Amino acid sequence: MSRVYERREQILYLLSVRRHDTIVNLAEKFGVNERTIRRDMESLCLSYPIYTSQGKGGGIFVMDGFSLRMKFLSDEQAALLERISHTLVGIDKETMEGIIKTFKKPVPANK
Repeated sequence: MSRVYERREQILYLLSVRRHDTIVNLAEKFGVNERTIRRDMESLCLSYPIYTSQGKGGGIFVMDGFSLRMKFLSDEQAALLERISHTLVGIDKETMEGIIKTFKKPVPANK
């Protein structure tokens, strides 16, 4: 698998979780220049619901509802696990909190 493909796949995953990021931040994270990230965005925008916005609060966004076919906990499942996690201690509590963080639905960027 090419490094370009892997980087774009990782960018797509990050955006689907974070819902928003900046070109500067992504360039730093992946150790490439901003022009490379701009080319990545041009490519990804052709196949995925990603858009950019300039100015204060701008950056790269993924449209609401897009999830990369990822499975997330329902609101009821997440609430139950959060209630249970309060009864746990130590490594069990840390493990439960990690599960919740990994599988809870991301909050849309505009909220």
